[in-house]
Amino acid sequence: NLTGALEKFEAAYTADPTNREAAIMLTRGWYWYGDVKVSEEEAKLAAWDTAVKWGGHCMAVNAEFTALLQKGDESEKTAIRAMTADDVGCLYWTASALGKWAKLHGFGTLLKHKETVKAYISRVGELDSAYFFAGPDRYWGAYYAVAPSFAGGDLEKSTTHFDKSLAAQPEYLGTKVLKASLYATKMQDGEMFDKLLDEVLAADADAIPELGPENRAEQTKAKNLKANKSDFFAN
Repeated sequence: NLTGALEKFEAAYTADPTNREAAIMLTRGWYWYGDVKVSEEEAKLAAWDTAVKWGGHCMAVNAEFTALLQKGDESEKTAIRAMTADDVGCLYWTASALGKWAKLHGFGTLLKHKETVKAYISRVGELDSAYFFAGPDRYWGAYYAVAPSFAGGDLEKSTTHFDKSLAAQPEYLGTKVLKASLYATKMQDGEMFDKLLDEVLAADADAIPELGPENRAEQTKAKNLKANKSDFFAN
């Protein structure tokens, strides 16, 4: 029923463009649609592009942010200093979608948007480091694992951030999936890879009831990663 829910959120936003919660759910929903519900690259890119556009509408609800942009001498990266705790969802899901969209487009596009995504997540961390089950630390764990060393990659920082996120919210299964797929593979640590994914598969997806859909999707990812382990490890 995701597309039906998104239609209702869009109707709510259309009726009231200051409805920040509807805009947050549209950004989050389209991010998740691209991440989980479709497999073709074009469909993923379209979903994440839609999520980023809704994220723009979401951030625009903040009148001070919009006013700074309208002056013409501010970028979104700098204007986000006007964001408040109410805007955290806008920033987090826009950054998540933009990062996925850019990565799928290729390394050049990822580098082009890297600083914007980092600025958004940094602001989320300043305003609410616990947002979406310790999301900022989860993001930095992934970032430092994926980025090459010349672009700031650092595997020690990666595992530190992943472990902070896991310590705060161990029942959010996506953190272990990311650590397995990004950090353990980079380290070529097959034992860690298996351990993390086995823990995901053995977990109760509904331990946090509102996370059931996300956690079940992460268990599917874990199953697929294990089935394709040979693609990630030399031996």
